[in-house]
Amino acid sequence: MTRSAWCVVAAGAVVALGGCKKGKAGGSAGFGGGAPMGMPVEVAVARTDTVRDEIAATGQIEAVQSIDLSPEVDGRIVEIEAREGQEVDQGTPLFKVDDAVLKAQVAQLEAQRDLAQQALARAKELAQQNASSAADLEQAEATARSAQAQYDLQRIRLDRTTVRAPFAGAVGQRYVSLGDYVTNTTKLVSLHTVNPQRAAFQVPERFARDLKPGQQVSFRVAAIPGRDFTGEVDFVDPVVQLPGRTILVKARVPNPGRLLQPGMFIEAHLVTAVRPKAIVIPEEAVVPAEGANAVWVVAEGKVSRRPVELGVRTPGFVEVTKGVNAGEQVVVGGLELLAPGAPVMPRVVERGPKAAATADPAAGSRPQAP
Repeated sequence: MTRSAWCVVAAGAVVALGGCKKGKAGGSAGFGGGAPMGMPVEVAVARTDTVRDEIAATGQIEAVQSIDLSPEVDGRIVEIEAREGQEVDQGTPLFKVDDAVLKAQVAQLEAQRDLAQQALARAKELAQQNASSAADLEQAEATARSAQAQYDLQRIRLDRTTVRAPFAGAVGQRYVSLGDYVTNTTKLVSLHTVNPQRAAFQVPERFARDLKPGQQVSFRVAAIPGRDFTGEVDFVDPVVQLPGRTILVKARVPNPGRLLQPGMFIEAHLVTAVRPKAIVIPEEAVVPAEGANAVWVVAEGKVSRRPVELGVRTPGFVEVTKGVNAGEQVVVGGLELLAPGAPVMPRVVERGPKAAATADPAAGSRPQAP
């Protein structure tokens, strides 16, 4: 029994039979005058996928409305009708200021109003009988109107001794206690809206043309790990803020479960563009080529190098905006020994690109490949 001869060819390919002959380009081996063998390479298929341009930013949760309530009437607090943390509807009584003096004043003015109206009625009767002058009637009318206005004014002040919630929300910290004397500058309690909330964050000014209301924002909250929240931009500040030269953006976010609270730190991603049929390839297929980017494309058993233009990047994948068509094979393994026109033996490897792409604000909305 004779032992076969072995021959090692480029890239570690081993051929067994009665001898080896040097092949053509790429160091391929031939035997018995057969066709040359190509260099084994791994390839991936360029495919279409949905790619989103996103701007990453940090910010915080804010209440849509948030105020510190103060009384409109001076006096002593005699009732506290809502507890801290309680959710209240619009118009719910929260505090009661002592109204004893105002009640007495209202009763006095009510009597004066009734007396003025009676005097006006008599003046009208006398005027019909030509027993009084027109000036007397006009004086009685003015007195009646003045008495009514004074009564209405004091009645309003009496009603405002009850401090009510101006909007629905959650009662925050209380600053006063029963018996405290308060004025119209005294803070009583804070009140904040609960649902919806707002996500507020700063975006570098170079993205100014990409910002507009209605864009989608997704974010995570440091205090609630593993939970994604989404909202819609409803405010883009028309003024660039100094010294950082950033633009304030706010998005309205549903908060039915009260998970989001004002002041929470967030990491947001603002979607500025969506391309549903973008071409995506593995990032290891991209190689630097004289200050630009290129990929090796396999066609009819041979490779060629093409310059490409890149878009946004996901972990492990990159968008190609020019240079590669969907369905073409790009080399991802065995790039080191390739030469233009070299025959190859491609082996397709599967890749599963993610749909979303995030642009780092520090690098721009379309980061370049290394």
